[in-house]
Amino acid sequence: MIAFLRHPRVDAGLPGLVEARRFLADAGVPVWDGTRDGGPALPRETRLLVTLGGDGTLLSAARLAARRDVPVLGVNLGRLGFLTELEAGGLCAGLQRFLDGEYRVEERTLIEVSVERAGRRLRRAVGLNELVVQRSAADGLVRLRLMVDGQEIGQIDADGLIVATATGSTAYALAAGGPILEPTLEELVLVPMSPFALTVRPIVLPPRRGVTVELPRNAAVASVDGGPVWRLRQGDRVRVAGYGRRLRMVRFTAPERFYVLLRQKLGWGLPLVPTPVR
Repeated sequence: MIAFLRHPRVDAGLPGLVEARRFLADAGVPVWDGTRDGGPALPRETRLLVTLGGDGTLLSAARLAARRDVPVLGVNLGRLGFLTELEAGGLCAGLQRFLDGEYRVEERTLIEVSVERAGRRLRRAVGLNELVVQRSAADGLVRLRLMVDGQEIGQIDADGLIVATATGSTAYALAAGGPILEPTLEELVLVPMSPFALTVRPIVLPPRRGVTVELPRNAAVASVDGGPVWRLRQGDRVRVAGYGRRLRMVRFTAPERFYVLLRQKLGWGLPLVPTPVR
């Protein structure tokens, strides 16, 4: 079985999707359809999860796919498409290559995030990009106590903190001044958001390190991959660790495509526009 996960705004009658269903029916492959916000559970016999939308749809699919160890193939119908592999017009050709075994699998690190209050775990989520802890809108800087594997790094005053995977290093973490990591790396990166002290800088952590973020003074909010917002109280602890499984992403292109994407999506290497002399 091949599963399709659509952004809610993507019409089920999209010509490319209709053509893909017809192609799979002719090949004798069952199809399952779902939407990103529909809270679906993948059938156990799923061989591949195809996402139709943008990077946000793929982020939602990552949580579903990782639990079942199902590979993901992203089809870009959005604007950026940094994580996706195909454009809509190439879907049937991509499905044929998958069925013929003409693809490779690229593994990406996922994070597991939990919130603890007074020793009890309140919330848990799995993410592909990042955890964001930030100040509430009405408050000033938030104080964060940071620990890695129980070893205290220190306390910082900042607008917040991002704990990102290598995949997420080109997302919100990049906008906050973090480094770019090649997405297949297992490292995590801690990126302070507008810290009060100029000496506070991003830190790259080795694989399998556990990060704890504690709120010793104020409240804050947190989210994983831009999902539901969690309201945190003073004294809460947010724990981040690598998830037990890595996400498997179907690729048809060479690994060097990442650097091509950097050039294309981030505008690197584009010709400079001369500034008029006044």
